[in-house]
Amino acid sequence: MLMSIVVFLKRHRQWTMNKKGGIIRTFGCGHSHLISEDVFWMSATLANVQAIVECSVSGQMEITKSSKLESLEGYGQILFAYHRIANPDVVIYISNSGNNAVTIDFAKAAKEAGIPVIAITNVRYSEYLKKEHSEGINLKDVADVVIDNCSEIGDACVDIDNFDVKVGSSSTIPGVFIQTSLMVQTTELLVERGINPDVYYNGHLASNSEDVRIHNDHIMNKYYYKIRNL
Repeated sequence: MLMSIVVFLKRHRQWTMNKKGGIIRTFGCGHSHLISEDVFWMSATLANVQAIVECSVSGQMEITKSSKLESLEGYGQILFAYHRIANPDVVIYISNSGNNAVTIDFAKAAKEAGIPVIAITNVRYSEYLKKEHSEGINLKDVADVVIDNCSEIGDACVDIDNFDVKVGSSSTIPGVFIQTSLMVQTTELLVERGINPDVYYNGHLASNSEDVRIHNDHIMNKYYYKIRNL
């Protein structure tokens, strides 16, 4: 899996080498939003990253309602327009099933606008499930590049004797690993090109070093008006 990520980034250097101040947007409905948040305002990762956290479909509250809203077609286009995503941005969409209409429509809107679309999904599960979108598509059908999280069908990986339901969700950990690997490899490729990317120190290190505080504050101010939820 890691090697495929490295190969992907080297093939698509134009997505990672841009000097024009693009933002890496990342989005997921339901529990997939946990993966998107893991690289936002996070130590040891790129600062020009925005986790688009839409509370109505994130499952942070009123989860039985949000689980229905994530199947609402047309809402993804609203999110795309609201966040004013434009080149040279890149968007990473996370969906284990690849079947949520909001994520699919959000990705469609990005692709139609010429924005590179990366999908982190479960390819085998997407192919197994009946497609719910009215166009008969899922996330992997829309994306420019698909990265398979290699999880189990049903997002469960452990059988217990004398118990009918498999347990042990298997999609979040590989999703976090994949996305973090993308950030690390992107940073390395930028440095190889002589570009010094903006990366946060862990904020607690400021207790020991004023230079850390100044470094992080400088980067935060740089992106403060470019990232709505910073």
